[in-house]
Amino acid sequence: MAHKFSPQSIERLLSDERYSHIKPHQFLRDCGLERDMQVADVGCGPGFFTIPASNIVGRGGLVYAIDVQEEMIRMLKRRTRRKNIVPIVSQEHRIPLDARSVDFALLAYVLHEAEDKGRFLKEVKRIMKKGACLVVLDWKKKREKDGPPFHERLPLREARRLVAEGGFSMDRVTSFGTSHYIISAIK
Repeated sequence: MAHKFSPQSIERLLSDERYSHIKPHQFLRDCGLERDMQVADVGCGPGFFTIPASNIVGRGGLVYAIDVQEEMIRMLKRRTRRKNIVPIVSQEHRIPLDARSVDFALLAYVLHEAEDKGRFLKEVKRIMKKGACLVVLDWKKKREKDGPPFHERLPLREARRLVAEGGFSMDRVTSFGTSHYIISAIK
């Protein structure tokens, strides 16, 4: 069984240090998020990327904040009541959204946690519109004190293979700092 991030450590997801390293607003803009888009933040946690995404898409856009852990959704609801954020408790392989609902899907630090990664990506693809952008941000397969243990990390090569086998067209693959990689792909 894949390890899920513990809600007991939720404050680490919202630390000033994390914000200074990742800069979520700039990250999302750099990945192509724009005003009026419909976004799925899959594995949203307490809203580290959700809230900045809601600022970018504005009133004409919508952010579906999706997580399998009710505790994460509860924390997000405590942090914000923005009208353009729709919090959703989901199952990993069954996201309660219509097919072809979103223009942009973000999987930040969640692909390595998925039980059945291929099935998970297939479900994410189902909710994406044709031409929608998929962004996978995850941990490089290396030993370091922060992040998940080495044995839980997903090598970039494996993540690329899963995204390609999921039927996505690879757009861009880049390093993000010393610890992470970004895969951008199109449905």
